[in-house]
Amino acid sequence: MSGTSLDGIDVAIVDIVRKRGAVRIAPVAFHGTPYPKLIRKALLAVSNSTTHTATVARLNFLLGELYASALVDTCRRARIPFASIELCGIHGQTIFHEGAPIGYLGHRIASTLQIGEAAVVAERTGIRVISNFRERDIAAGGQGAPLVPYVDYLLFRHRRIHRVALNIGGIANITVIPPGVGQVILSPADKVKSISSPAFDTGPGNMVIDALVARHTYGRRLFDRNGRIARSGKVVERLLKSMLRDPYFALPPPKSCGREQYGPAFVNRLIATGIPLPDLIATATELTARSIARAISEHTRDAREVIVSGGGVHNRQIMRRLRELLSDLAIDSSDAHGIDPDAKEAIAFAILAFEHVNGRPGNLPSATGAQRAVVLGKSSPAY
Repeated sequence: MSGTSLDGIDVAIVDIVRKRGAVRIAPVAFHGTPYPKLIRKALLAVSNSTTHTATVARLNFLLGELYASALVDTCRRARIPFASIELCGIHGQTIFHEGAPIGYLGHRIASTLQIGEAAVVAERTGIRVISNFRERDIAAGGQGAPLVPYVDYLLFRHRRIHRVALNIGGIANITVIPPGVGQVILSPADKVKSISSPAFDTGPGNMVIDALVARHTYGRRLFDRNGRIARSGKVVERLLKSMLRDPYFALPPPKSCGREQYGPAFVNRLIATGIPLPDLIATATELTARSIARAISEHTRDAREVIVSGGGVHNRQIMRRLRELLSDLAIDSSDAHGIDPDAKEAIAFAILAFEHVNGRPGNLPSATGAQRAVVLGKSSPAY
Protein backbone atom coordinates (compact mmCIF):
# COMPACT_ATOMS: atom_id res chain seq x y z
CA MET A 1 0.00 0.00 0.00
CA SER A 2 1.20 3.51 -0.80
CA GLY A 3 -1.38 6.10 0.17
CA THR A 4 -2.35 9.69 -0.48
CA SER A 5 0.21 10.94 2.07
CA LEU A 6 2.93 9.82 -0.38
CA ASP A 7 5.15 8.85 2.54
CA GLY A 8 6.28 5.47 1.23
CA ILE A 9 5.50 1.81 0.64
CA ASP A 10 3.84 -0.24 3.38
CA VAL A 11 4.22 -4.02 3.15
CA ALA A 12 2.10 -6.30 5.32
CA ILE A 13 2.55 -10.06 5.30
CA VAL A 14 -0.63 -11.85 6.30
CA ASP A 15 -1.84 -15.43 6.75
CA ILE A 16 -5.40 -15.71 5.41
CA VAL A 17 -7.52 -18.85 5.52
CA ARG A 18 -11.16 -19.25 4.53
CA LYS A 19 -12.89 -22.26 6.06
CA ARG A 20 -16.62 -22.94 5.88
CA GLY A 21 -17.34 -19.34 4.91
CA ALA A 22 -15.35 -17.78 7.77
CA VAL A 23 -12.10 -15.91 7.17
CA ARG A 24 -9.19 -16.15 9.59
CA ILE A 25 -6.77 -13.22 9.23
CA ALA A 26 -3.44 -13.31 11.07
CA PRO A 27 -0.94 -10.47 10.52
CA VAL A 28 2.61 -11.86 10.42
CA ALA A 29 4.95 -8.95 9.63
CA PHE A 30 4.96 -5.30 8.58
CA HIS A 31 7.52 -2.82 7.34
CA GLY A 32 7.28 0.68 5.89
CA THR A 33 9.83 1.87 3.32
CA PRO A 34 9.93 5.67 2.92
CA TYR A 35 10.03 7.07 -0.61
CA PRO A 36 13.37 8.73 -1.45
CA LYS A 37 12.91 12.51 -1.55
CA LEU A 38 13.34 12.79 -5.33
CA ILE A 39 10.76 10.07 -5.99
CA ARG A 40 8.26 11.60 -3.58
CA LYS A 41 8.77 14.96 -5.28
CA ALA A 42 8.21 13.35 -8.70
CA LEU A 43 5.03 11.64 -7.49
CA LEU A 44 3.67 14.90 -6.10
CA ALA A 45 4.40 16.53 -9.45
CA VAL A 46 2.21 14.03 -11.36
CA SER A 47 -0.62 13.83 -8.80
CA ASN A 48 -3.66 15.66 -10.18
CA SER A 49 -1.42 18.05 -12.10
CA THR A 50 -0.21 18.89 -15.58
CA THR A 51 2.60 16.52 -16.49
CA HIS A 52 4.09 14.50 -19.37
CA THR A 53 2.95 11.02 -20.33
CA ALA A 54 6.60 9.91 -20.37
CA THR A 55 6.97 10.87 -16.70
CA VAL A 56 3.87 8.88 -15.70
CA ALA A 57 5.04 5.83 -17.70
CA ARG A 58 8.53 5.91 -16.17
CA LEU A 59 7.21 6.30 -12.63
CA ASN A 60 4.76 3.46 -13.22
CA PHE A 61 7.58 1.02 -13.98
CA LEU A 62 9.94 2.48 -11.36
CA LEU A 63 7.34 1.97 -8.63
CA GLY A 64 6.94 -1.64 -9.74
CA GLU A 65 10.65 -2.15 -9.09
CA LEU A 66 10.38 -0.41 -5.70
CA TYR A 67 7.34 -2.49 -4.68
CA ALA A 68 9.14 -5.74 -5.54
CA SER A 69 12.23 -4.65 -3.56
CA ALA A 70 10.09 -3.62 -0.58
CA LEU A 71 8.41 -7.04 -0.48
CA VAL A 72 11.74 -8.87 -0.61
CA ASP A 73 13.18 -6.58 2.06
CA THR A 74 10.21 -7.10 4.39
CA CYS A 75 10.57 -10.87 4.16
CA ARG A 76 14.30 -10.57 4.89
CA ARG A 77 13.75 -8.34 7.91
CA ALA A 78 11.04 -10.64 9.30
CA ARG A 79 13.07 -13.79 8.47
CA ILE A 80 10.19 -15.17 6.47
CA PRO A 81 11.11 -17.56 3.64
CA PHE A 82 10.33 -15.69 0.43
CA ALA A 83 9.08 -18.92 -1.14
CA SER A 84 6.25 -19.00 1.43
CA ILE A 85 4.59 -15.92 -0.13
CA GLU A 86 1.77 -17.20 -2.35
CA LEU A 87 0.04 -14.01 -3.47
CA CYS A 88 0.63 -10.25 -3.58
CA GLY A 89 -2.01 -7.51 -3.59
CA ILE A 90 -0.94 -4.02 -4.69
CA HIS A 91 -3.08 -0.92 -4.34
CA GLY A 92 -0.58 1.22 -6.28
CA GLN A 93 0.01 4.94 -5.96
CA THR A 94 -3.07 7.00 -6.76
CA ILE A 95 -2.18 9.98 -8.97
CA PHE A 96 -5.75 10.84 -9.94
CA HIS A 97 -9.16 9.90 -8.59
CA GLU A 98 -12.52 11.30 -9.67
CA GLY A 99 -15.15 8.91 -8.42
CA ALA A 100 -18.18 11.07 -9.27
CA PRO A 101 -18.95 11.24 -13.03
CA ILE A 102 -18.39 14.55 -14.84
CA GLY A 103 -19.20 15.70 -18.34
CA TYR A 104 -16.28 14.91 -20.67
CA LEU A 105 -16.26 14.93 -24.49
CA GLY A 106 -20.01 14.44 -24.60
CA HIS A 107 -20.08 11.62 -22.04
CA ARG A 108 -20.44 11.24 -18.26
CA ILE A 109 -17.21 9.69 -16.98
CA ALA A 110 -15.80 8.73 -13.58
CA SER A 111 -12.14 7.74 -13.53
CA THR A 112 -9.17 6.77 -11.41
CA LEU A 113 -5.48 6.04 -11.99
CA GLN A 114 -3.05 4.13 -9.79
CA ILE A 115 0.53 3.53 -10.91
CA GLY A 116 3.04 0.86 -9.86
CA GLU A 117 3.33 -1.76 -12.60
CA ALA A 118 2.13 -5.13 -11.29
CA ALA A 119 3.76 -7.01 -14.19
CA VAL A 120 7.17 -5.85 -12.96
CA VAL A 121 6.44 -7.15 -9.44
CA ALA A 122 5.26 -10.50 -10.81
CA GLU A 123 8.34 -10.80 -13.00
CA ARG A 124 10.82 -9.85 -10.28
CA THR A 125 9.29 -12.03 -7.57
CA GLY A 126 7.66 -14.96 -9.36
CA ILE A 127 4.48 -14.28 -7.35
CA ARG A 128 0.97 -13.80 -8.71
CA VAL A 129 -0.02 -10.15 -8.26
CA ILE A 130 -3.50 -8.64 -8.01
CA SER A 131 -3.68 -4.90 -8.67
CA ASN A 132 -5.95 -2.09 -9.92
CA PHE A 133 -8.75 -2.71 -7.44
CA ARG A 134 -10.76 0.47 -7.96
CA GLU A 135 -11.60 0.27 -11.67
CA ARG A 136 -14.17 -2.53 -11.56
CA ASP A 137 -16.18 -0.80 -8.85
CA ILE A 138 -16.26 2.38 -10.95
CA ALA A 139 -17.31 0.36 -13.99
CA ALA A 140 -20.17 -1.02 -11.86
CA GLY A 141 -21.37 2.52 -11.10
CA GLY A 142 -19.46 3.06 -7.87
CA GLN A 143 -16.92 5.69 -6.88
CA GLY A 144 -14.06 3.21 -6.57
CA ALA A 145 -13.69 4.22 -2.93
CA PRO A 146 -13.68 3.54 -0.11
CA LEU A 147 -12.67 -0.12 -0.57
CA VAL A 148 -11.48 -0.83 2.97
CA PRO A 149 -14.99 -1.07 4.57
CA TYR A 150 -15.32 -4.72 3.50
CA VAL A 151 -12.10 -5.44 5.39
CA ASP A 152 -13.18 -3.35 8.39
CA TYR A 153 -16.19 -5.66 8.79
CA LEU A 154 -13.96 -8.73 8.67
CA LEU A 155 -11.45 -7.34 11.17
CA PHE A 156 -13.57 -5.43 13.69
CA ARG A 157 -17.17 -6.67 13.75
CA HIS A 158 -18.52 -7.68 17.17
CA ARG A 159 -21.57 -9.65 18.16
CA ARG A 160 -22.84 -7.02 20.60
CA ILE A 161 -20.88 -3.77 20.23
CA HIS A 162 -21.70 -1.09 17.62
CA ARG A 163 -18.37 0.19 16.32
CA VAL A 164 -16.86 2.74 13.94
CA ALA A 165 -13.60 1.95 12.15
CA LEU A 166 -11.73 5.19 11.46
CA ASN A 167 -8.66 5.43 9.25
CA ILE A 168 -6.71 8.70 9.27
CA GLY A 169 -4.37 8.63 6.30
CA GLY A 170 -3.93 11.47 3.84
CA ILE A 171 -7.72 11.33 3.65
CA ALA A 172 -9.83 10.17 6.61
CA ASN A 173 -12.59 7.60 6.22
CA ILE A 174 -15.03 5.78 8.46
CA THR A 175 -16.89 2.49 8.38
CA VAL A 176 -19.92 2.16 10.66
CA ILE A 177 -20.10 -1.46 11.84
CA PRO A 178 -23.37 -2.52 13.47
CA PRO A 179 -23.25 -5.43 15.92
CA GLY A 180 -23.88 -8.99 14.85
CA VAL A 181 -22.75 -8.59 11.22
CA GLY A 182 -22.24 -12.00 9.67
CA GLN A 183 -21.96 -12.67 5.96
CA VAL A 184 -21.15 -9.41 4.19
CA ILE A 185 -21.63 -10.26 0.50
CA LEU A 186 -23.03 -13.45 -0.95
CA SER A 187 -21.87 -13.58 -4.58
CA PRO A 188 -20.97 -11.33 -7.52
CA ALA A 189 -24.57 -11.59 -8.73
CA ASP A 190 -25.94 -10.32 -5.41
CA LYS A 191 -27.37 -6.86 -6.07
CA VAL A 192 -28.75 -6.45 -2.57
CA LYS A 193 -26.92 -3.88 -0.47
CA SER A 194 -26.47 -6.39 2.33
CA ILE A 195 -24.79 -3.82 4.57
CA SER A 196 -26.52 -0.45 4.55
CA SER A 197 -24.49 1.29 7.26
CA PRO A 198 -22.44 4.29 6.06
CA ALA A 199 -18.81 4.02 4.97
CA PHE A 200 -17.20 7.03 3.30
CA ASP A 201 -14.35 9.54 3.21
CA THR A 202 -14.95 12.20 5.86
CA GLY A 203 -12.51 14.71 4.31
CA PRO A 204 -8.84 15.55 4.87
CA GLY A 205 -6.85 13.47 7.31
CA ASN A 206 -3.14 14.25 7.34
CA MET A 207 -2.87 15.59 3.79
CA VAL A 208 -3.35 19.31 4.43
CA ILE A 209 -1.40 19.22 7.71
CA ASP A 210 1.56 17.47 6.07
CA ALA A 211 1.69 19.94 3.18
CA LEU A 212 1.69 22.90 5.57
CA VAL A 213 4.36 21.31 7.77
CA ALA A 214 6.60 20.81 4.70
CA ARG A 215 6.22 24.52 3.87
CA HIS A 216 6.83 25.55 7.49
CA THR A 217 10.02 23.47 7.84
CA TYR A 218 11.26 24.03 4.27
CA GLY A 219 10.90 20.33 3.56
CA ARG A 220 12.86 19.16 6.60
CA ARG A 221 9.76 17.49 8.07
CA LEU A 222 6.99 15.65 6.25
CA PHE A 223 4.50 15.52 9.15
CA ASP A 224 3.74 17.13 12.51
CA ARG A 225 5.30 14.66 14.94
CA ASN A 226 2.93 14.12 17.86
CA GLY A 227 1.01 17.26 16.83
CA ARG A 228 3.65 19.52 18.39
CA ILE A 229 3.42 22.33 15.82
CA ALA A 230 -0.39 22.30 16.01
CA ARG A 231 -0.20 22.67 19.79
CA SER A 232 2.18 25.62 19.40
CA GLY A 233 -0.25 27.51 17.14
CA LYS A 234 -3.77 28.77 17.64
CA VAL A 235 -6.91 27.79 15.77
CA VAL A 236 -8.22 30.60 13.55
CA GLU A 237 -11.95 30.16 14.05
CA ARG A 238 -13.11 32.29 11.13
CA LEU A 239 -10.95 30.29 8.74
CA LEU A 240 -12.05 27.01 10.31
CA LYS A 241 -15.73 27.92 9.95
CA SER A 242 -15.13 28.82 6.31
CA MET A 243 -13.44 25.46 5.63
CA LEU A 244 -16.20 23.53 7.38
CA ARG A 245 -18.67 25.11 4.95
CA ASP A 246 -16.98 23.21 2.11
CA PRO A 247 -19.89 21.57 0.20
CA TYR A 248 -18.15 18.17 0.43
CA PHE A 249 -18.92 17.86 4.14
CA ALA A 250 -22.65 18.30 3.52
CA LEU A 251 -22.83 15.68 0.77
CA PRO A 252 -24.60 12.45 1.74
CA PRO A 253 -22.67 9.18 1.35
CA PRO A 254 -21.56 7.38 -0.70
CA LYS A 255 -18.79 9.87 -1.33
CA SER A 256 -15.01 9.95 -1.70
CA CYS A 257 -12.34 12.63 -1.96
CA GLY A 258 -8.59 13.03 -2.39
CA ARG A 259 -5.77 15.27 -3.51
CA GLU A 260 -8.10 16.69 -6.16
CA GLN A 261 -10.08 18.49 -3.41
CA TYR A 262 -7.48 18.90 -0.66
CA GLY A 263 -4.17 19.02 -2.51
CA PRO A 264 -1.86 21.90 -3.52
CA ALA A 265 -4.60 24.29 -4.70
CA PHE A 266 -6.40 23.99 -1.34
CA VAL A 267 -3.16 24.47 0.59
CA ASN A 268 -2.10 27.45 -1.54
CA ARG A 269 -5.40 29.18 -0.75
CA LEU A 270 -4.69 28.74 2.97
CA ILE A 271 -1.17 30.13 2.65
CA ALA A 272 -2.48 33.10 0.64
CA THR A 273 -4.44 34.23 3.73
CA GLY A 274 -1.14 35.38 5.26
CA ILE A 275 -1.93 33.59 8.54
CA PRO A 276 1.27 32.32 10.26
CA LEU A 277 2.00 28.70 9.35
CA PRO A 278 1.83 27.33 12.94
CA ASP A 279 -1.70 28.78 13.19
CA LEU A 280 -2.62 27.28 9.80
CA ILE A 281 -1.32 23.90 10.97
CA ALA A 282 -3.35 24.18 14.19
CA THR A 283 -6.44 25.11 12.17
CA ALA A 284 -5.95 22.29 9.64
CA THR A 285 -5.53 19.84 12.51
CA GLU A 286 -8.78 21.05 14.05
CA LEU A 287 -10.48 20.73 10.64
CA THR A 288 -9.48 17.07 10.51
CA ALA A 289 -10.76 16.38 14.03
CA ARG A 290 -14.02 18.33 13.63
CA SER A 291 -14.92 16.90 10.22
CA ILE A 292 -14.33 13.35 11.49
CA ALA A 293 -16.35 13.96 14.66
CA ARG A 294 -19.15 15.55 12.66
CA ALA A 295 -19.31 12.59 10.28
CA ILE A 296 -19.43 10.08 13.12
CA SER A 297 -22.04 12.04 15.06
CA GLU A 298 -24.30 12.55 12.04
CA HIS A 299 -24.20 8.99 10.73
CA THR A 300 -24.36 6.80 13.80
CA ARG A 301 -26.21 7.26 17.08
CA ASP A 302 -25.64 3.83 18.55
CA ALA A 303 -21.85 3.49 18.27
CA ARG A 304 -19.93 2.77 21.45
CA GLU A 305 -16.36 2.39 20.16
CA VAL A 306 -14.13 4.05 17.57
CA ILE A 307 -11.17 2.00 16.36
CA VAL A 308 -8.50 4.24 14.80
CA SER A 309 -5.79 3.30 12.31
CA GLY A 310 -3.52 5.17 9.89
CA GLY A 311 -0.74 7.68 10.47
CA GLY A 312 -3.11 10.12 12.19
CA VAL A 313 -3.28 7.83 15.20
CA HIS A 314 0.23 9.10 16.09
CA ASN A 315 -0.87 12.75 16.06
CA ARG A 316 -1.66 13.36 19.72
CA GLN A 317 -3.48 16.59 18.98
CA ILE A 318 -5.91 14.90 16.58
CA MET A 319 -6.52 12.04 19.01
CA ARG A 320 -6.96 14.40 21.97
CA ARG A 321 -9.50 16.51 20.09
CA LEU A 322 -11.41 13.45 18.90
CA ARG A 323 -11.72 12.22 22.49
CA GLU A 324 -12.99 15.66 23.53
CA LEU A 325 -15.42 16.01 20.64
CA LEU A 326 -16.70 12.42 20.96
CA SER A 327 -16.51 12.15 24.73
CA ASP A 328 -19.29 9.57 24.95
CA LEU A 329 -17.36 7.07 22.78
CA ALA A 330 -14.39 4.86 23.63
CA ILE A 331 -11.61 5.77 21.17
CA ASP A 332 -8.67 3.38 20.80
CA SER A 333 -5.95 2.51 18.33
CA SER A 334 -6.49 -0.61 16.23
CA ASP A 335 -3.38 -1.90 18.04
CA ALA A 336 -5.69 -2.73 20.94
CA HIS A 337 -7.51 -5.11 18.57
CA GLY A 338 -4.42 -6.86 17.23
CA ILE A 339 -3.99 -4.75 14.07
CA ASP A 340 -0.99 -2.45 13.68
CA PRO A 341 -2.53 0.96 12.83
CA ASP A 342 0.17 1.63 10.24
CA ALA A 343 -0.39 -1.76 8.59
CA LYS A 344 -4.21 -1.83 8.40
CA GLU A 345 -4.61 -0.62 4.82
CA ALA A 346 -1.79 -2.82 3.52
CA ILE A 347 -3.50 -5.75 5.26
CA ALA A 348 -6.72 -4.70 3.53
CA PHE A 349 -5.28 -5.13 0.04
CA ALA A 350 -3.82 -8.51 0.95
CA ILE A 351 -7.36 -9.56 1.89
CA LEU A 352 -8.88 -8.06 -1.28
CA ALA A 353 -6.30 -9.95 -3.37
CA PHE A 354 -7.22 -13.16 -1.53
CA GLU A 355 -10.89 -12.58 -2.26
CA HIS A 356 -10.09 -11.95 -5.94
CA VAL A 357 -8.42 -15.34 -6.41
CA ASN A 358 -11.38 -16.98 -4.68
CA GLY A 359 -13.83 -15.22 -7.00
CA ARG A 360 -15.48 -13.25 -4.21
CA PRO A 361 -16.49 -9.56 -4.33
CA GLY A 362 -14.50 -7.05 -2.32
CA ASN A 363 -16.63 -3.93 -2.60
CA LEU A 364 -19.63 -2.91 -0.52
CA PRO A 365 -22.18 -1.24 -2.82
CA SER A 366 -23.59 0.73 0.11
CA ALA A 367 -20.14 2.28 0.62
CA THR A 368 -19.10 2.97 -2.97
CA GLY A 369 -22.50 3.43 -4.63
CA ALA A 370 -21.91 0.56 -7.08
CA GLN A 371 -24.94 -1.10 -8.63
CA ARG A 372 -23.75 -4.53 -7.52
CA ALA A 373 -21.02 -6.39 -5.68
CA VAL A 374 -18.08 -7.21 -7.96
CA VAL A 375 -14.77 -9.05 -7.82
CA LEU A 376 -12.06 -6.39 -7.62
CA GLY A 377 -8.65 -6.30 -9.26
CA LYS A 378 -6.69 -7.52 -12.25
CA SER A 379 -4.33 -10.48 -12.21
CA SER A 380 -0.69 -10.60 -13.29
CA PRO A 381 0.23 -14.31 -13.19
CA ALA A 382 3.45 -15.66 -11.74
CA TYR A 383 5.99 -17.11 -14.15
